[in-house]
Amino acid sequence: MSKKNIAILGSTGSIGTQALEVIEANSDLFQVEVLTAQNNADLLIEQAAKFQPNAVVITNEALYDKVFAALDPLNIKVYAGEKALGGVVESDSIHLVLTALVGYVGLLPTIRAIKAKKQIALANKETLVVAGELITQIALENRVDILPVDSEHSAIFQCLVGEDINPIEKIILTASGGPFRGKDLDFLKTVKKEQALKHPNWDMGAKITIDSASLMNKGLEVIEAKWLFDLKAEQIDVIVHPQSIIHSMVQFEDGSIKAQMGLPDMKLPIQYALGFPHRLKSDFPRFNFTDYPSLTFEKPDLDTFRNLGFAFEALAKGGNMACIVNAANEIAVDAFLKDQVGFLEMSDIIEKCMNTVSFIQKPVLEDYVQTDAETRKLANQYI
Repeated sequence: MSKKNIAILGSTGSIGTQALEVIEANSDLFQVEVLTAQNNADLLIEQAAKFQPNAVVITNEALYDKVFAALDPLNIKVYAGEKALGGVVESDSIHLVLTALVGYVGLLPTIRAIKAKKQIALANKETLVVAGELITQIALENRVDILPVDSEHSAIFQCLVGEDINPIEKIILTASGGPFRGKDLDFLKTVKKEQALKHPNWDMGAKITIDSASLMNKGLEVIEAKWLFDLKAEQIDVIVHPQSIIHSMVQFEDGSIKAQMGLPDMKLPIQYALGFPHRLKSDFPRFNFTDYPSLTFEKPDLDTFRNLGFAFEALAKGGNMACIVNAANEIAVDAFLKDQVGFLEMSDIIEKCMNTVSFIQKPVLEDYVQTDAETRKLANQYI
């Protein structure tokens, strides 16, 4: 395997920091070429001093002077602003772009990277949720691979390696159920963000953790899976698996099911995406069956956790509906984290936006941008 130069968009977040651990452990195979962050200038400076990338981007322009002063003596180029994200990914020296940004902000730089024919390791599920049809078309035109980093989609991807000629009957995405599995509406009316941020199995950023608690994260993954694996809505199932050992499964036309298993550790799917098609040796903790004598499964409660149902509705309707769902959810989650709305009110905001924002059956990029802006404005009015 030849050495790869990696750009990490969102290097200070959960996925980005773990990706740097993987790169550090495999420094003979990977070189950090670009690092970016939104607001965490201190950690970005620390990472850049350690890994010596060619360039960094701080998207909060108010922090540019601080980052520049620290890194210019190290001969590291420093850029600022969201537009700079799209520019740096086009560098000829980059082989692979890890998109680890959270939310809609990942869409445009990912498109720029694909058009620059960079291999994509995608941890930003919103890119495919918002504009899956457009992204897959651009990737096909530019012959670019999109390698999934989410543990569930990585699991599906791993199960499909070597199965090129065998059609998928369905995939089964597993969900932990989050911190509120089994709770009813009366309980959820009064929960606080501190409770929602305590995920039982995974250590993730705040937005994704809240999405997991509401099952919206699984809903977004359903939509992402449709585009990653060219599936119909009826080919995607979700099952709650509280132990998070089976990361997802594929059922083939003969009825056989393949599952990918392991301890909940995001470094494994990150390493798999960076090293693909090779499996790289690691010292990650190993799963032991005797430590988990019982693996359990149950149906998701769509009456209590309505967001998962909204995602399936958006998938069935198509057009820009998933873009509406995503934008409304981003605003609702931000409001919940700021104690401006209750846990169940997040679903109310999303539903109102789905019923109100202009629906477009055949959107182009400009339509997605307009839909996102319109939905955010409306969702903020509902708060």
